Amino acid sequence: MILIKVKCAFCGKEFFRQKGRYNEAKKFGWNQYCSKECQNTAKVTRVEKVCGNPNCNNEVSRELGQFRRSKWGFIFCSHSCAAMVNNRRDSEKRPKFKTCVRCGKRFRRSKGNLKYCSMKCRREAGRRYTPQQLIDIIERTARALKRVPAKRELKEIADMCRKTFGSWNNAIITAGLQPNRSHSQRMYKRTNTVALDGHLCDSVSEAIIDNWLTKNNIFHKREVFYPKTNYRADWAIFIGGQKIFVEYFGLANDSPRYDRTIMKKKKLCRRHKLTLVAIYPQDVYPKECLDGRLRDKFRGLIDV
Repeated sequence: MILIKVKCAFCGKEFFRQKGRYNEAKKFGWNQYCSKECQNTAKVTRVEKVCGNPNCNNEVSRELGQFRRSKWGFIFCSHSCAAMVNNRRDSEKRPKFKTCVRCGKRFRRSKGNLKYCSMKCRREAGRRYTPQQLIDIIERTARALKRVPAKRELKEIADMCRKTFGSWNNAIITAGLQPNRSHSQRMYKRTNTVALDGHLCDSVSEAIIDNWLTKNNIFHKREVFYPKTNYRADWAIFIGGQKIFVEYFGLANDSPRYDRTIMKKKKLCRRHKLTLVAIYPQDVYPKECLDGRLRDKFRGLIDV
């Protein structure tokens, strides 16, 4: 009689079995066990566990497949116990926030790819306008602002203008106005805008900031040179003999060359121990947040 060493399919223990029995089990794909206890235990398809709710000690019997499919790896005795644990774990997840594409307000996103903070913003964004209505809105806004409106100031119709006229600049031209800046030549082409105090600004955004400084009685100069260089700051504020440079980095993260210029200006300020107030588009738009955000920028430097 020839014996062959075999490994138990349940406990992993090695044991000897007749060669004929071994070949028969291998031929039919049967599992081989070292004892009747292992064979009987392997047939068990249910497990006994304690309820996953720490406040409940009930014993639960479930199929092995149900245990593996459990969300957190727990077994619960009832739906209420499952809800107590799962809801607490879900609430501990970090909430996700998004910015409304119409009004710029930050809101907590639940499920789905939401773009608007409320149904009102969604209805306003989905409102249909005729080409003439779009032109009327642009002309009316230009008369109120006494300048060409920026795309960011009319977010509610910007997408509709792009779909109707091909681009925002085409809509401005159709309204009989001169576009503020060409997107394809944004680093080279500028349209000067006159601020309330007569300063000539390179863009509408700079004019908005210049007007804010004027309205808050902050004395400022335009195009002031950095020390020992040809670089110029957008504004300089003089307080008690101290010079504060103010820059509007409107194209940050849009152009590698522009980003290199930002880094050079910041390095110059560190080298010469100058105070630099950096303003970005998110500090200016939406305009409802302009005053509060700029006050935060200048807090501790000047009284506003």
